Amino acid sequence: AGSWSHSRSFSFLQRSQQLKLSACVAQPPHRLTSGLPVNIGVLFVPQQEAWVVERMGKFHRILEPGLNFLIPLLDRIRYVQSLKEIVINVPEQSAVTLDNVTLQIDGVLYLRVMDPYKASYGVEDPEYAVTQLAQTTMRSELGKLSLDRVFRERESLNASIVDAINQASDCWGIRCLRYEIKDIHVPPRVKESMQMQVEAERRKRATVLESEGTRESAINVAEGQKQAQILASEAEKAEQINKAAGREANAMLVKARAKAEAIQLLAAALAQQHGSAAASLSVAEQYVSAFSKLAKESNTLLLPTNTGDITNMVAQALGIYTTLTKPQATKTQDEMPPAHEDPQPPVAEVLKAEQASSS
Repeated sequence: AGSWSHSRSFSFLQRSQQLKLSACVAQPPHRLTSGLPVNIGVLFVPQQEAWVVERMGKFHRILEPGLNFLIPLLDRIRYVQSLKEIVINVPEQSAVTLDNVTLQIDGVLYLRVMDPYKASYGVEDPEYAVTQLAQTTMRSELGKLSLDRVFRERESLNASIVDAINQASDCWGIRCLRYEIKDIHVPPRVKESMQMQVEAERRKRATVLESEGTRESAINVAEGQKQAQILASEAEKAEQINKAAGREANAMLVKARAKAEAIQLLAAALAQQHGSAAASLSVAEQYVSAFSKLAKESNTLLLPTNTGDITNMVAQALGIYTTLTKPQATKTQDEMPPAHEDPQPPVAEVLKAEQASSS
């Protein structure tokens, strides 16, 4: 029985300690009212502080920094408000995004007391009230965004929370200057999927960059080949132009000079004695030689009616030559003085003698 009572008292003590601990955890942080300055009649208020004074339990005035006088026993310093910027750590909380992903998020809140009277009498604990308002506003704002937008729009999310807090805390005499998100904790599975997505995106970028590099390389190679072909064709063209302007032009000039010299020699030979007879004999030989080559390179023949009369054909060729050279011969006889010429044998006799010898 004694051991049972001892164990029962021990369990009761343990349960009471747990209740006290849970009460301390669940209880909101109250502002410390202990340690307030004691009214001794003459008070010195520090800079950036506001002391709220009550006279007989009713608000009397707010003491400004410096020297102040109060009536002992009647006046009491009820609240001490700091006018400096206050930094409040917002505890970590869970929030669900638009795509049903649970996040653990915390932040930092920066406040300043703008009206000591409202901050003292407008709300019981302004810091705790603002902290709870920041948490609820954070949950509601996160519920409007997807997981990807939460990381991209942190600045807009902070601005939305600050606006919501300022609208609600205006009657409390507190102004929220800024709100910053410290950490965003994602569930492990979601974090793994996000990591896989990032890796896939990076592989995609690497593949795209590699393909673009291959494309640029192929384009550069094609452009190089094109330029090489253009340069080669231009070089060949220049080479042909140089050849045409060099060897061929020189060859044509040489041929023209040789032909001119040959014509001059022929003209000089014709101008000598018996030159016309020699020219007539040469023309007759060429005519007979050309007539002998008929029907060797083509099947079509154009023959005169008297093909058997060679003497007549030769006479016709000599007549054509005589007609062409007659003006020149006349001009030459007019210019040259008359000289004694040897009697020229008739051309017909010469041809008859050659025909007889050949037969």
